[in-house]
Amino acid sequence: MTSASPHWVSLNESPPLFESDLGSIQVVDRQGLSILDGLSIKRVILGPNAIREPQWNVNANQLAYVVRGEVLISMLGSGNEFSSFVAGEGQMYHVESGSVYHIENLAPTEAEVIVALRSEKPQHFSLRDSFSAMTNPVLGNTYDLPASAFDAFARPDAQQILPRGKNSSVNPTQRFPNAHLFDVEGQHPPTAYEYGSARLARKQFWAALEDISMYSLRIKENGMRDAHWHPVTAEMGYVAEGRARMRILDPDVTLDEYELKQGDVYFVPRAYPHHIEVLGDDAFHFLIFFDQPTPGDIGYRTTATAFSREVMASTLGVDERSLPDFPFTTADPLIVARKNPTPPAREA
Repeated sequence: MTSASPHWVSLNESPPLFESDLGSIQVVDRQGLSILDGLSIKRVILGPNAIREPQWNVNANQLAYVVRGEVLISMLGSGNEFSSFVAGEGQMYHVESGSVYHIENLAPTEAEVIVALRSEKPQHFSLRDSFSAMTNPVLGNTYDLPASAFDAFARPDAQQILPRGKNSSVNPTQRFPNAHLFDVEGQHPPTAYEYGSARLARKQFWAALEDISMYSLRIKENGMRDAHWHPVTAEMGYVAEGRARMRILDPDVTLDEYELKQGDVYFVPRAYPHHIEVLGDDAFHFLIFFDQPTPGDIGYRTTATAFSREVMASTLGVDERSLPDFPFTTADPLIVARKNPTPPAREA
């Protein structure tokens, strides 16, 4: 699915990479949104008693957010480090590139997981394909078994989502804290105002993160994500709930302003100025992924404090006496009150 804007696309309307009675997988990578660089996104829906087949990413760490349901994640990493843990709604998990892992739906209803990958064109191997690639003698030698032990192995194609033979069971220890698990929605928001809040899954709070992070951003109808840019950080957002307006300035000085709704994905390259505000009477909830473990930004408010009034007046082409009384700001507030109405966005 394509859109009139180079910066956003609907994940909801993207054709499924895989779909069956057991679930579905949708992807927005560079093929679906050509401006993507260093990030892409998937939505995985698992039906009851379904599993995401064991696999590993070739070229991307991943960061996942459980939107609904409860899933069991099991992974084997470098140095034979094994982890198995449960993630519920509002929790996140991290899988390193090359680690083999799978996901099981533990609930009697569908589970939904949003996955950000640290590549605009991620690649993976399935465990099924990797077994099929080896001959029976090779497998026999690997497991110290006769080649005939694998005669019944039909070498079927990978299916992405598979049925589990019996109901999943959870060991109590799989509900213990884990280095790969982070309860982002259980976090007391480090940034909180009457009109919005941001919970932060970044290296400061989650040591496992090396090249990716996420903000769970909620803003009410009377708030706005202030105008800003990220000097060395690209931003990819997913609309979990609500509607919003976004404006981005490109280096050729063209403006792209558009409306976002649930299921949409947007991308802002490094250092592009942008802002986000609520549309309608309900708050919005964005999952915003970054290509750095600790994203930073420069806000318009702090910038106006950094330069003298003479410089600002000359830059903006006004007499110094006509220059607004900019508030003294040493740190970007991230979220500001929306005191002024704005005109409607153009049709996308």
